Amino acid sequence: MNKILITGGAGFIGSNFIHYILSKYDSYQVINLDKLTYAANLDNLKDIESNKNYKFIHGNIVDKEFIFRLFEDEKFDIVINFAAESHVDNSILNPQIFTITNIFGTQVLLDACKKYNIKRFHQVSTDEVYGDLPLYDKSLLFTEKTPLNPSSPYSASKASADMIVKSYYRTYNLPITISRCSNNYGPYQHFEKLIPSMIYKAINNDELPIYGNGCNIRDWLHVYDHCTAIDLIIHEGKIGEIYNIGGNNEKSNIDIVKIIIKELGKSEKLIKYVNDRPGHDLRYAIDSTKIKTTLNWKPVYSFENGIIDTIRWYTKIL
Repeated sequence: MNKILITGGAGFIGSNFIHYILSKYDSYQVINLDKLTYAANLDNLKDIESNKNYKFIHGNIVDKEFIFRLFEDEKFDIVINFAAESHVDNSILNPQIFTITNIFGTQVLLDACKKYNIKRFHQVSTDEVYGDLPLYDKSLLFTEKTPLNPSSPYSASKASADMIVKSYYRTYNLPITISRCSNNYGPYQHFEKLIPSMIYKAINNDELPIYGNGCNIRDWLHVYDHCTAIDLIIHEGKIGEIYNIGGNNEKSNIDIVKIIIKELGKSEKLIKYVNDRPGHDLRYAIDSTKIKTTLNWKPVYSFENGIIDTIRWYTKIL
């Protein structure tokens, strides 16, 4: 039985991955370690609380003594680090917590993995470490060789963590992999994020605030497709490698909001353009060629179907 530590498993992507991994592998034991910050929600996992292969542990990845004791007791085979402060606006207001959690927390996990001979450490990163691309040159995409050029304290902390992870492979031969994904959407996402926030506000006929002119572009990836990619990487990915995971669904923020408005039968008069945030990246676009060709990964969700499913999922819980 493989024992997997999922850090940040009460968050959006982590909880989706736990559902995915337990449904696919009967022989895997999953330990969910989460600090339970404002963005975490154990209700995301209520339906699997009684699963004999699942256990939740409350704890903080920056607490080195606690982490080392946990590794000593549980003897993990695989560690997947989803734990991170991830809201860009919050990182602009309070960068320090992002530095502590995303950088130092990752380093604590790596030290524990090194000491206890973990078979695989996987770092879940983001395309935001690459900075941004011009809005209108669609030929330009982020590849795994694109230089890191983060724009916000959040993306800088994730880029720093990636570099530390790579250094542990180079210096200590720690078996690591890194994935960098585009914007995720789907069930269980916190309401601070664009899609669930706009769904909630539109349902309640509240104003829909859009930064700047709304033309900033993101590549959207359904969280289920992200989970399948991570699954492939931890089982078949080459140690020491980085894999980009993208949905090839470039949409502007205003286009996303208009899709939500249309599906909910609301008026575009709810849209309100507000002052742009500092350092707002223009465009993200991922080249997923490497994971598609080397691991035969491909997304199963089209954006057209995925966004409608997502809107309907949120309307049921609101």
